[in-house]
Amino acid sequence: MPVVVVESPAKAKTINGYLGKDYTVLASYGHVRDLVGKDGSVDTEGSWDMTWEVPADSKKRIKDIADALANDPNLILATDPDREGEAISWHLLETLLARRGIKKDMPVSRVAFNAITKKAVQEAIANPREIDTPLVHAYLARRALDYLVGFNLSPVLWRKLPGSKSAGRVQSVCLRLVVDREMEIEAFDAREYWSVRAMLETPRGQKFEARLVALAGKKLDRFDLADATQAELAVQAVESRDLTVTGVEAKPATRNPSPPFMTSTLQQEASRKFGMGAKACMSTAQRLYEAGHITYMRTDGIDMAPEAVADARAAIESRYGKDYTPAEARVYKNKAKNAQEAHECIRPTDMTKSADEIRVSEGDQKKLYDLIWKRTLASQMAAARLERTTVTVRDKGEQVELRATGQVVVFDGFMKVYTEGRDDDAAASDDDNRLPVIHQGDVAKKVAAYGDETSDNQMVKSPSNAVLGQQSFTQPPPRYTEATLVKRMEELGIGRPSTYASILSTIVDRGYVRKEGNRLFPEDQGRLVTVFLSNYFRKYVSYDFTAGLEEELDEISAGDKDYKDVLARFWRDFSAAIGETSELRITEVLDKINEVLEPHLFPDAGDGRDPRLCPKCEAGRLSMRTARSGGAFIGCSNYPECRYTRPFGPPGMEGEQQGDERMLGVEPESGLEVWLKSGRFGPYVQLGEKTEENPKPKRSSLPKTWAPDVVDFDRAMQLLSLPREVGLHPEDGEPITTNLGRYGPYVMHKRPEDAKPVYANLSDEEEIFTIGMNHAVQVLADKRANPRGAGRGAAKALRDLGEHPEKGGAMAVMEGRFGPYIKWEKVNATLPKDVSPEDLTVAQAIELIAAKAAKAPKKKAAAKKPAAKKPAAKKPAAKKKGPAKKAAPKAQD
Repeated sequence: MPVVVVESPAKAKTINGYLGKDYTVLASYGHVRDLVGKDGSVDTEGSWDMTWEVPADSKKRIKDIADALANDPNLILATDPDREGEAISWHLLETLLARRGIKKDMPVSRVAFNAITKKAVQEAIANPREIDTPLVHAYLARRALDYLVGFNLSPVLWRKLPGSKSAGRVQSVCLRLVVDREMEIEAFDAREYWSVRAMLETPRGQKFEARLVALAGKKLDRFDLADATQAELAVQAVESRDLTVTGVEAKPATRNPSPPFMTSTLQQEASRKFGMGAKACMSTAQRLYEAGHITYMRTDGIDMAPEAVADARAAIESRYGKDYTPAEARVYKNKAKNAQEAHECIRPTDMTKSADEIRVSEGDQKKLYDLIWKRTLASQMAAARLERTTVTVRDKGEQVELRATGQVVVFDGFMKVYTEGRDDDAAASDDDNRLPVIHQGDVAKKVAAYGDETSDNQMVKSPSNAVLGQQSFTQPPPRYTEATLVKRMEELGIGRPSTYASILSTIVDRGYVRKEGNRLFPEDQGRLVTVFLSNYFRKYVSYDFTAGLEEELDEISAGDKDYKDVLARFWRDFSAAIGETSELRITEVLDKINEVLEPHLFPDAGDGRDPRLCPKCEAGRLSMRTARSGGAFIGCSNYPECRYTRPFGPPGMEGEQQGDERMLGVEPESGLEVWLKSGRFGPYVQLGEKTEENPKPKRSSLPKTWAPDVVDFDRAMQLLSLPREVGLHPEDGEPITTNLGRYGPYVMHKRPEDAKPVYANLSDEEEIFTIGMNHAVQVLADKRANPRGAGRGAAKALRDLGEHPEKGGAMAVMEGRFGPYIKWEKVNATLPKDVSPEDLTVAQAIELIAAKAAKAPKKKAAAKKPAAKKPAAKKPAAKKKGPAKKAAPKAQD
C-alpha cells in the first residue's frame, strides 16, 4: 500500500477515511528535524550548508514510516500547501534517504490540497508533483536568517545589556512596534476642546439632537471652542435664539461587505468578537481544517475558487432569497503589502452547513466556524442600502447653525448575516442614529434634556437644560491589541500568515511584553532591548528593511533569486554590525539608554529642579543601571555614599503594584532586586528572583503588625538582614541573636553545654532590631528559670469572673495566643468572636465552660476503643498458631 505522510494524527485520520484501506496514512507530528542548537550550525564561509539533528521523538516517527515503506516503496508526501509544509516534506525525504529508509530511485510524490475534503484529497493524489525546490530554498533562507540573528545578536545583548533574554529577526521589529506606540502615548500632549449640542423637538413632538457647527457666521473647527468661557458664550447664543429647520437633505448610500477571511483578518476578528488570542485562534482553526470543515487557514489570499463562489451564491439564495444574491459574483483582490496570495481565502468546505449542522463538540471551534461561515456568505451577498439624512437648523439671523445626521437602513443585504467588528470601543457615530420625520421650515423647539447629565469632564448647561457644552480632550493613540498589532504588521509587510501567532507569543513569553485585558504593554526589559537595538542595530529593526527581506524571500520562492546570494549579502553587513559592538562598553550603552529614555525616566516636574538630581543626597545624578538578576533600576551616581534606588520607570513608580508583587528597590552591593510578594502564608520580602543559580533566594515574612502597603526598601532590608546578632553572651562568649519566627519575634542563645538553643519570645516585633545586650541576657535568664512560663510569658488575665456558683473554683477571662478564653480549673473555653471579654456575663461563661467540659470525656472514650479491641484480636492467634503466622503479613499489608 502506498504510504501517505501528513503532519498531524487528526489530519491522518480524516484523510485515511477518504482514501480507505488501499493506503497507509501516517503522521510526522510536524517537523522531523531542526538546526543543531549551537553556534556553527550554519556555515557562513561560502557553502551555506546547515547542520540538522533529528530529535528522539522524531526518530520513532521516521522508523514507523520506513517500516511501512518496506512493504510498499511508494511514498506520498501530503504536508500543508505552504512554505513550511514544503519544508517538512523535504526534511522527511532527506531524513529517510540519510537512514536508508528509501532508495534514491524510489518513487516519491508530493501532493497538496487546500481543503481536506474527499474530492480535494483524491484529486491531489491523482495529480502528484515533485517537491518545490524554490519554496524549500525560501524556507532555508528564512531559517538561516533567523538562526544567524538569534545566535549572533542575542550574545551581544547578554554582554551589553544584562538581563536580556534573546533577540529575533522579526520578533524584535514586532516588539519595536509595541514600544514605539508606548512612547507615543507617553509623549502625547492632550489638548482641550469643547462641543455644544442641543435637544430639539419637531412640531409633531418628536425629539432629535443637533450639534453646533457654526457660530457668528463662521464654521467651527475642532479647537475653536478652546475653554469653558468660549463654550458658555456659545451655549448662551444657542439658548437665546429661536431655531428653524432650514434644510433637510436625504442621500441614498450603499455599504459593501468585507472580503472573506485570510489569516490576519481572522485573527483580528476573533480577537474583537471573542477575545481570542492569535495563538488560540490558529490552534482552533487548525482543528477545523484537519477535520475537513474549513480550507487551509494560513493564507494571505482573499479570492475564492469559482466552484466555491457558485456554492456560496446557491446557499445565499436558498437561505435568504434572490434579493440577497447580487447579479454578479464579487471578486476580491488583496491590498496588503507583499501579499503572496498563494492560496484561497479561509472558507467553509461546505457552504450549505452552518455551525449547528457540522459535527463539532468544542465551543471555540463552533464559534470560530460560525464566524468563518457567516463572513464567507456575507462576502458574496448584496450590498446594504441606506438613506443618510442631514438636517440643518439655524436662527433667523444665521448667527448659529446646528446639524443633525442619521441614517435609515432601507435594505439590510449582507448585514442580515454579518457585520465586521471594530478595533476600538469607539462611541457610535452620528451615522448610526435614526432621525424622526423632519420637514424644512419646521420650528425646532428647545426642550430640557441635560439636567441629569454627569461626566468626569466639565460641562456648561443652559438655564433650560436644553443646550449643553461639554469639555473633551484629544486622546493618545490606543495601545495595540493582538488584532491591531497583526493588522499593522500586515500593512508594513512584516512576517507572514504562518508566523503572526508565534511572533506574538514569543515577545510575551520572553517577558518583553505583557497583556492586560486585550492590550499589549511593553515591559521594562522589552523597552531596553528596543532602545539598544534601535541605536546600535537600527537597520535590522527598521520596518522597511524587514519588509524588504520578506520581499526577497518571496522572490526566492518564485525562483527569481538564489537564496545563498541573499544570505551572503545579509551576513556581510550584519556580521560587520556585530563586530562594531565588540569594543562597546556597558557604561556607553547605559548612557545612550539614559539619553533616549530621559523624557520617560526623568520627566521635568516643572518646578525648575534638575529632574535627574538625586532626591536623597541632592548631589548625585540619577541614571539607569542594571542588576545581576536582569532587572533595571534607577540609582544615584554618588554610590556608595548614597544608596538611593527606585524601580525602573518614571518617578512615583515605587509603589506601583504588579499583581500581588511590588519591587521596592535594588540592593546596591549584590545588584539584586528587593521584592514584596504574597505567598501561601502571607506577605514576605525576597532578595532576587528564583533561578537555577539561585534556587532559594533569601526571604523573610512580614511581622503581623506590619501592613504590606507601608513596607518600603529600608524596612525590607531590615527584615532581610535577619538574624541580627545582638552580641556575645558575657558568661560563655556565645552569640545572642534575634529573629522573626513562626510564633513571633524571639531572642536565641545556645550555651556550649546545651543540647538545644534556648528561644525566648519578645513582646514587641521592633525589639528584634532594638533590643540591647542587658535586656537580651535578662530575657534568656527568665526563660531558663521558668521554661514553661517565661518564653511566651504567663497568660495574662483580662477579667476576673469570680467563683463558679455551682462547682466552685475561680473563673477568669485570659489572653490567649489565638484570642481570649475562659479558664476554670483545667477547662479552657474559647470566647466566641462576637463576644468581647468586657461584655461576657457570668451565665454565658458557665454555659461555655459546661459545653467545653462535656466534650472532653467523649474524646477519652474514643481514644480507649482501639485498646479495648486488642485482647479480642489476639484470641484466634492463640488457638491456631499456624494460621496466625500466615495472617500476620496479610494484616500488615
